[in-house]
Amino acid sequence: MLTASARATVQLAAVSLVITAVLTAWSLTAAFVTVMVLVAAATSARRITRHRTGLWAAAAIIAGVLPVLSLVVAAGTVPLATVAIVPVAGILIGGAMTATSLAGRRVMDDLTHRRGEYEALLALGFTDPDAVRELCRPSLRHALIPALDQTRTVGLVSLPGAFVGVLLGGGGPVQAGATQLLVLIGLLATETVAVIVITELIARNIIQHSGGRIKN
Repeated sequence: MLTASARATVQLAAVSLVITAVLTAWSLTAAFVTVMVLVAAATSARRITRHRTGLWAAAAIIAGVLPVLSLVVAAGTVPLATVAIVPVAGILIGGAMTATSLAGRRVMDDLTHRRGEYEALLALGFTDPDAVRELCRPSLRHALIPALDQTRTVGLVSLPGAFVGVLLGGGGPVQAGATQLLVLIGLLATETVAVIVITELIARNIIQHSGGRIKN
């Protein structure tokens, strides 16, 4: 316990120093967010496949994060300031990474363990991408279960971080609730897009199936 506590203290101190430097300039902020995306993509890629094409997971993460982050900034909901962009981007990137990993892994597992059904779809005249979409569609809902459950139970099971953070920062309950709602809806939208994109990348064989895809 003491070792874990000491390690956490050192890690948080290091992160605090890095964040302090990052927030001083937009160039450093952009570099930091880019690093977050690359780390998230590498993490998802390892979960999905050992093939180098797994790095295309970055496309799913970016496709999920960029539109949502741009929208909330353009709408003025999140101020165009480094101190606001970094945490919001981090939350969205983390959610996109989780959804990409879950969806990508499920698609790969379905293509491996439900090979007979996949062959049957091809025999019925489905193209390779259409067969993958048809086979894996029911499983993809599972990738969104964490985000859906969090949204449905917010305030009933736990008080999420954004809500508590606004309260601790001196904001009122209404402001905290509005901020948390923004985060939850943004996360749900980000993860939905990421799931759709990663599935399409695998369906089109851009991310190759390491188990060996049957060809027409």
